[in-house]
Amino acid sequence: MKEIVVVLHNIRSLHNVGSMFRTADASGVSKIYLCGITPKPVDVLGKYRGQVAKVALGAEWTVPWEHVRSTTALLKKLKKEGYKIFSVEQSKKSIPYHTLNPKPYALRKVALVMGNEVRGLPRSILIKSDKILEIPMRGKKESLNVSVAFGIAVYRLMYN
Repeated sequence: MKEIVVVLHNIRSLHNVGSMFRTADASGVSKIYLCGITPKPVDVLGKYRGQVAKVALGAEWTVPWEHVRSTTALLKKLKKEGYKIFSVEQSKKSIPYHTLNPKPYALRKVALVMGNEVRGLPRSILIKSDKILEIPMRGKKESLNVSVAFGIAVYRLMYN
């Protein structure tokens, strides 16, 4: 069985975090790492945040999560544990997500990395990635909402 963990790097929106929790639950993600400024489902007093809960619909209770300060340190740890790192980002080195050939990667343990809604993922994270995946855009807009992009990518990796 494939194990997918999700790494959220500096996501700003509580709604995006909630949406990704809900999609993570639906797709069978085993853990979410909330890195940098990514908001946790609970505030500093331990109270559940209403904006996350409204969108997550309880998935913030069913998907294990951990807050980690350094995304790059986490990726180094995950690589040592045998995870293949796949980042979703528009880059000169990215490939269309649907062309990923999983055979060379023996996709048993995958870490899917999603970045900030405005800045995306920095080079320091991209160079730690085994592959950078891009979702081709056919319209006039240059990108999708991060939680929508996450849904597309996680289902492709889970069922590929």
